[in-house]
Amino acid sequence: MPLNGQTLLLNDSQVREAFTWADGIDALAAAYGSRIDEAQFPPRSMARGKGLWLRTLSGVLPGQKLFGAKLIAASPANKVASYLIPLFDGETMALVALIDAASITGLRTAATSALAARRLCTNPAPSIALIGSGFEARTHLEAMARSGPIGAATVFSPSPASRQSFCDAMADIGIAATAAASPEAAIAGADLIICAARSRDESPTLLGEWLAPGATVVSIGSTLPEQRELDVEAIRRADVIVADMVEEVVHDTGDMLAATAAGVDFAPRTVSLEDVVCGDHPGRTDPAQIVIYKSVGAALQDLAVAALCVERALAAGLGTLIPAPITPVNKGK
Repeated sequence: MPLNGQTLLLNDSQVREAFTWADGIDALAAAYGSRIDEAQFPPRSMARGKGLWLRTLSGVLPGQKLFGAKLIAASPANKVASYLIPLFDGETMALVALIDAASITGLRTAATSALAARRLCTNPAPSIALIGSGFEARTHLEAMARSGPIGAATVFSPSPASRQSFCDAMADIGIAATAAASPEAAIAGADLIICAARSRDESPTLLGEWLAPGATVVSIGSTLPEQRELDVEAIRRADVIVADMVEEVVHDTGDMLAATAAGVDFAPRTVSLEDVVCGDHPGRTDPAQIVIYKSVGAALQDLAVAALCVERALAAGLGTLIPAPITPVNKGK
């Protein structure tokens, strides 16, 4: 992607303008459908200081035309974070783009969940229950609605005002949703359950005893050891667990650590999203199975969506082209 010595700057609103759900899901399907070497996407790293941390997710995209990283700089105490994705040209090493990645995290998470759900749900127009009413819940319902037909959508969160705000926001973009007074009421009869919120005390928000045969669960809200979203019974009852990053899901998330501590052996039932998309594993093999898709996020998702946004932004004249702020160094001299 040569830019004649220039680098594209994309702010958050330009990223959202460049992104479409259909193209985003297609880009992720193509990325997950490629055979990826482990070395292309190493484990994320975390640098910590006193009240500060910097998380790095790096990778080389399939085809090696672009590579880069997502950097998250955060001060949890001050409740503030910055997200940055630099993308480099795989041939010239030129800095192709600098991207405000604040929205990319939510967009890629929801788009990947839709990719997984469309392959795991038995109903091609699934009824959807959402536990949570914030940004992640909204993007997930929008991703499902824009990627194919859906049935009724129901939302629960502890605050009635938040539930109503969610329904109003969805109505504004042409997606109907109704509020439920309890999580059990929300998921009753739902084909797809999307967990997109954690309780303040990190107690699980979805209990396995509520799950009916045939349910598909998307869990995106517990990505660290101290976080909980699904209870042990949900993990115990799952016939198949599909993970975007198997090692991190199994060893670094509170839900799975609690299940391990309770003696639940879920390893034989856990497969990668890559294997499902590539066709190496069928995912669901019986309509009555309970299937969980659990996500911690991945550099593959960030970079695939970032590359798509750069391509679409250049075609639409979005963003700002500046003289490249760095010059590749010829190491052969």
